[in-house]
Amino acid sequence: MAQDILDTKIEFLKGIGPRKAELLNNELTIHTFRDLVQHYPFRHEDRSQFYDIGEITEDYPYVQLKGYITQVQVSGKKHKKRLTALLRDSSGMVELIWFRSVDWIQKNLQKGRMYIVYGKPNMYGKRFSIPHPEYELFDPQKQREGTLYPVYHSTEKLRKFSLESKFISKHLQKLFELYFHKINETLPQEVVQKYRFISRREALKNIHFPTSIQALQKAKTRLKFEELFYLQIQLLQIRTDRKEKFKAQQLRKTTLLTEFYKNHLPFDLTNAQKRVIREIYQDVGSGDQMNRLLQGDVGSGKTIVAFIAMLMAIDGNSQACMMAPTEILADQHFTGLKEFADLLGLKIAKLTGSSKTSERRIIHEQLLSGELNIIVGTHALIEDTVDFQNLGLCVIDEQHRFGVAQRAKLWAKSSKGHPHMLVMTATPIPRTLAMTLYGDLDVSIIDELPAGRKPIKTIHKYDSSRLAVFGSMKKQIEEGRQVYVVYPLIEESETLDYKNLQDGYESICRAFPNVPISIVHGKMKPKDKDYEMQRFVRNKTKIMVATTVIEVGVNVPNATVMVIENSERFGLAQLHQLRGRVGRGADQSFCILMSSYKLSKEARFRIETMVRTNNGFEIADADLKLRGPGDLHGTQQSGIVNLKLADIAKDQLILRQARETASAILEKDSKLQSPDYQIIIEYLKKFRNLEAEWERIS
Repeated sequence: MAQDILDTKIEFLKGIGPRKAELLNNELTIHTFRDLVQHYPFRHEDRSQFYDIGEITEDYPYVQLKGYITQVQVSGKKHKKRLTALLRDSSGMVELIWFRSVDWIQKNLQKGRMYIVYGKPNMYGKRFSIPHPEYELFDPQKQREGTLYPVYHSTEKLRKFSLESKFISKHLQKLFELYFHKINETLPQEVVQKYRFISRREALKNIHFPTSIQALQKAKTRLKFEELFYLQIQLLQIRTDRKEKFKAQQLRKTTLLTEFYKNHLPFDLTNAQKRVIREIYQDVGSGDQMNRLLQGDVGSGKTIVAFIAMLMAIDGNSQACMMAPTEILADQHFTGLKEFADLLGLKIAKLTGSSKTSERRIIHEQLLSGELNIIVGTHALIEDTVDFQNLGLCVIDEQHRFGVAQRAKLWAKSSKGHPHMLVMTATPIPRTLAMTLYGDLDVSIIDELPAGRKPIKTIHKYDSSRLAVFGSMKKQIEEGRQVYVVYPLIEESETLDYKNLQDGYESICRAFPNVPISIVHGKMKPKDKDYEMQRFVRNKTKIMVATTVIEVGVNVPNATVMVIENSERFGLAQLHQLRGRVGRGADQSFCILMSSYKLSKEARFRIETMVRTNNGFEIADADLKLRGPGDLHGTQQSGIVNLKLADIAKDQLILRQARETASAILEKDSKLQSPDYQIIIEYLKKFRNLEAEWERIS
């Protein structure tokens, strides 16, 4: 591939130079021609129509006029200086006003000449004026290319030096005039032909200066595909490289597994669970390191699947560990797994920040000797003092809460090859987003609830129905059930008019004078929080008044009602997580979304979505459309390519095409040795930016 002209430093573009280049570097991180052409406009203005001055009204957002400058006048001094000019056509007159760059504009504005002027008209007295309009001399000979004008982001500092949208547009035009023919292609010819893409140079030109709406659309599609295609190529290569480089123990024995299935499995597995177990068994038996993401809604049965994966490791004479983000969650997993481990005579222990020194010493010794089969814990598992005789499987729960470095430490704990990794999340991630965030992981989905589980009924109630809601709560408590009431705030806020937790707690106490009530919030000491949680778990208290600390927390099958106060204040993913705290038993459960009558369009959409569906993936898709992919419940990973144009929520079809195309190419030629794919190699050499550590872990 020839030297890419777009790598040239921006100061070498005619009319920019070192001083302006420094400003563009610092303010917009534009260092090269490439950075400039990828500083895409955030919108285009349609300038196909000229208005007569006489027909302007206050309703017009922007107008394009053509007329003669009849008067130019400067008034005021220093920073109060302003320039006014009159523009006249056959139908009337409008005043043009500038408060910045007055001397420069005065020098360039010529009386008696015809100009094209574009700006927003304001009514001042009885006359319209246009502050800081764009203007250019009318040239009847000049071919006006297209009528869609680009508008670019700038900054206050750049505007002070007149380096605003028009400056960027002018220098992009210059760049295309001089170097258009030197812009290289970046996609293989077979891909360009398959999707009938326009060339890269045409796409870059048309995204800035389109000749029509259709040309702009074609440019966007081509450039979005390119971004997503190279992201998928990198992610798929990482996965292939990992499988080749990082070997793990082959775990093929199923003695324990068979015994557990025959004698101890307490319920029938769903078809989804069976499918996922088959996928895990194929992975751990292959000799390649498993790196699998297990997604499933709260209550879908991920823990039993994780235990079965642990049995595969123990059958292969290795150990298994499970790391959870909080002590409460670690306790819950330990209690659940111990029940199964005891049935099979397996030794299991728990290691958290609260573990006593004497307990730790025994655990460390038993891990090293191999006596301990399973360890469940929190961050305490990644401390340097923790070592294993032979770690075969790491299960990480709610994995988005752990950083890459923390996962890497756990991953390095085995001396006999690399442990298999199973990372689990109850946060449903839309398939398209999982394809991007976790494109180098194999994804398994449990999309079926265990038999006997009834779907949670979700109801929306306004504050005026509070007494009726209290009545429903009383009925459930009389039947022996328990209730969660969740509030969004702990302290008073002058700016936000929603109830705080303390007020809510007091009103619940008044409404239920003879009912024992727990209260839990983030500002409590961990031991106080645990004490209150345990009272609720043991059915000592009937109502748990809490903030969102219970979002990922205890499993209480007896809790059948979740009341969410000010539900309009919560995001969709959070509402779904909270709702998942109930519906853990066989009884019918309810989620009641309380809100005021004042609801924004988005809040109404969120509440309607929750009432309509229990499907976590449908909810995650709706959430992605509302919020974009930036930080979907903390899933954003370091190392993801910065997408300048593509939007994962809106461009799902293009993402799927990019994934399929990248996959087909790598299947045909995994090392990209064909001359047709040298174009990909060259691109990757320049832009590969996923870090080595992130590549190797999940």
